[in-house]
Formats: sequence, structure tokens, C-alpha cells
Amino acid sequence: MRVLVWPGLILMLLLLALPAAQAGEGEQRHPASSAAEKALEALKLRMDARIKEGELLAKAGRIEEALEAYRSVGKLYEQGMAQIQRLIAGLGRVKQPVLNDRPWEGPPPDKAETDLGAFSGRSPARRGATHNAATAIELALAWLKAHQSPNGSWQAAGFADWCNGKPVPLGEAKPDGRGKEVYDVGVTGLALLAYAGAGHTYRGKGPYAETVAKGLRYLKTKQDAEGCIGARTNQHFIYNHGIATLALLESYGMTRSPIHQAACQKALNFISMAQNPYMGWRYGVRPGDNDTSVTVWMVMCLKSALVVNEADKRAGRDASFKLNPSAFAGAKNWIDKMTDPEYGRVGYNARGTGPARPQEMMDRFPADKSEAMTAAGICARIFMGEDPRKSALIRKGADLMAKKLPVWNRADGSIDMYYWYYGTLAMFQIGGKHWRDWSRALKANVVRQQRLDTTTCGVKGSWDPIGPWGPDGGRVYSTAMMALCLQTAFRYTRVFGSK
Repeated sequence: MRVLVWPGLILMLLLLALPAAQAGEGEQRHPASSAAEKALEALKLRMDARIKEGELLAKAGRIEEALEAYRSVGKLYEQGMAQIQRLIAGLGRVKQPVLNDRPWEGPPPDKAETDLGAFSGRSPARRGATHNAATAIELALAWLKAHQSPNGSWQAAGFADWCNGKPVPLGEAKPDGRGKEVYDVGVTGLALLAYAGAGHTYRGKGPYAETVAKGLRYLKTKQDAEGCIGARTNQHFIYNHGIATLALLESYGMTRSPIHQAACQKALNFISMAQNPYMGWRYGVRPGDNDTSVTVWMVMCLKSALVVNEADKRAGRDASFKLNPSAFAGAKNWIDKMTDPEYGRVGYNARGTGPARPQEMMDRFPADKSEAMTAAGICARIFMGEDPRKSALIRKGADLMAKKLPVWNRADGSIDMYYWYYGTLAMFQIGGKHWRDWSRALKANVVRQQRLDTTTCGVKGSWDPIGPWGPDGGRVYSTAMMALCLQTAFRYTRVFGSK
């Protein structure tokens, strides 16, 4: 397989090098050239991953699955080379646009709402987003809207088949980056959180009102009698539920619409039912074992519900939700159990362990490049009431994260969007130098990697799904997660004030 494929890739590299050699002084290559290089590099990584997966499956005696993995390499090659050839056809000389980090100077293009109940103030303009960050968020939201399915969902695998509510015609180019169908509910929740984070609801006549309304309706159709959102067809269904619940809760908190209150309460009831006694959560209902990743998603849901209840109390209203009073105590027990008291590192399902990785991604994305569980654990501590100004464990964990700032390096496995999501939430809450250094690295390594080639029906406004969870969530996951990272400074206020 390698012998047949790599000569074609090498030829493409030579073609891409020509415009760089021909460009005159003061000129840079056409964006299509840079995009083609990125596409080529991404293609090679995807093919390598599938070949390695095939090798692992073959060693395990799973021959049919190994053959399918090898067959998929050929498909990836054909699709990827067709995309690269289209990009090469558009090469030429243009000046590269200059990135500008000046503060936003006027109303944001998204015209987000400002009266958002328990989550007021969610607007890039109102909370100091830079010009580039606000623009990147808007481009991401436009891309997500273009790839929403007619039923209101975002399909991890099928997003590329839709453009502005219509099927993409046969033979027309489709964006790459498909994920796995089992995560449709979860990536739909992430997309809705990205709209909520920028201040968009289903009310009024805003540019994304109908987009949000359709997404929320889809999630409610996926809720079962016990309150679980999404089918329980694989062990990771609890992630779908947690993310979808958070999306519904934030929508309710921003609108206080009674049409979502009952669905939110049922979802919260399922979270309570699924928690292990005096501990956290993992896969399924009270499975007896726990992990930090699932637990922190549930903590985020409970915190959002608590924020709504507190807003109700300030307004003199009855609390919207009934919550399990011992839920936070159990979650804290688990986070404490997973935290190394000497260094502040938080383990995944055992103290001292790094973040989880799919088996086939362990070599490409080494766990020691990430502090994802440390970041998630810090978020949980802060949102459960632990003051980062006084907590030695939070300070130690933050120091570990400060040594692993966001770096977009495809070669060494540094890209971990899940880590960056929780890391951004945590560092913003901590504030000070930790936040300044993290924020600077985030902008340099996220804003500049947003795809600006093709159109919104292609990849313009999205991020390539690179990282340990990219093959699962796909391009919808990566785009929503990066938008959420850029929204952090105005998505939540600091629990313990400014720093």
C-alpha cells in the first residue's frame, strides 16, 4: 500500500513547491497553496493512521476489520488527491492577508443577543474579544450553519453531504473530516453550545435563530423515558447525554422558555440516577467505576443548572430545577482521589495516569503532551466552589498546564483540542499570568489554523479534525470545540472575580 501511494504524494509536494520558488520579494504564496500543503499533510497523517490501525487489527487476529482498514486507505487517497488537485489549479500570486489583533471596534457581525438571563453578556464585542477572535468565531458559526442537517442535527459523519439544508449534488466536491455516526447527538450539542457561547438563541429573527431552534428540537426528540438524550448503543453514550444536556440547560438559562424546562429536568434526573454512590460517573448507570472525563461533563451540567437556580433566586422566582444536593460532594471525592498532592496532576481513572486515548492514536498523540485531565479537574474544582487564589492543588495543576501551552504541531502529537477546551476554561478562571500566557498561545495556534480556503459549503471557517479525538467527532467536533475555546472569556464570568 505504501509503495503505491507515496509517489503520488511526493509528486504533489514538488508541484506545491513551485509557487514558493517563483514568488517575488514581498509576495507570498496564494492561500490555495498553503491550503493544499495542509490538505496533503493531513491526508498523509490520516492514511498513516489507517495503515497503523490495520496493522494492529491484523496482529490481534481481526483480519476482516484489518482488510477494511486497508481498503479505506485507497478511498482516502482518491478523495484527498482530488481535493488537492482542485486547490493546485487555483495557485497564483497574491498578497497574504495580515492578521490583526486590535480590539473589536464596533458591533460584532453576528448581532448576538445581550439579554440572556442567567448567562447575560455573551457577546464578543462586550467582553474584549480581539478582532481576529471575533471574526474566527463568526466564520465558524457560519460554517456550522451551512452543514446542519435538515432534521436539525449535525452529523459527525454525514455533515459533508449537506450545504445550507440541501444535499450536495452528486459529483460535487465535499469537505473531508468525517467522524463517527454514534456521536451525532454529542456534536450537535457542541455546535449548539458554540451558538449559545456567542449569545445566540432561537428567539427573534437573528441570523442563527432557526439554526438553534432546529438543533434543540432534534435533541429533544432523542430523549428517552428515563431522560437520557441519545441512543445507548455504545458505552460512550453518556458523553452524548452530558453534552446535549449542557446545551439544553444553557438554552433554557438564556431564554427561560418553559418548552425546554421539562426536558432539562429529565436530563438532570438521569445524571443523578447514573452517578455512582459517593463518587463520580463513567459509562452507563451506576457502573461501579468512575473516570474524570465523564465526571467533569456532569459537573458542568450541574453547575449550569445551579447558575440558573441562583438567577431565579435573585429574581425572586422559584428555582427552575431540583438537584441532587450530594452530587457535587461525590464528584469532589473522585477528583480528590485522582489528584496527585505533590504535583497537582489529575488522573483519568487512576492517580498518576495521563489522559485517555483511542488505542490507535496513542503513538501519534502521546499522553505526555497533554494535561487534559488536570485541566478538567481544575475546572471541576473551581465550578464546585474551590477558590483558585487559595488552592495549592489548583496552583500546582496550573503550573503543569503552563508548561504545555497550546501548540499546533502536526508532527509531534501536541494537538489536543479536548485539552485546550478545558485548559482554556481553567486558565481563564485562574487568571493572571497563567491566563495571559495561555490566551496568547491559544490565539497564535488556533486562530491562524482556521481554514479560510474554499467556501462555507467546503471547509471555510472550520478547523481540521486533528488530534486524538478528531476521527471520532470529525470536523464538526473540531470546529465547535475551537469556537468554544475562543469564546471562553465571554462565555462564563469568573467565579471568584477578576484577576
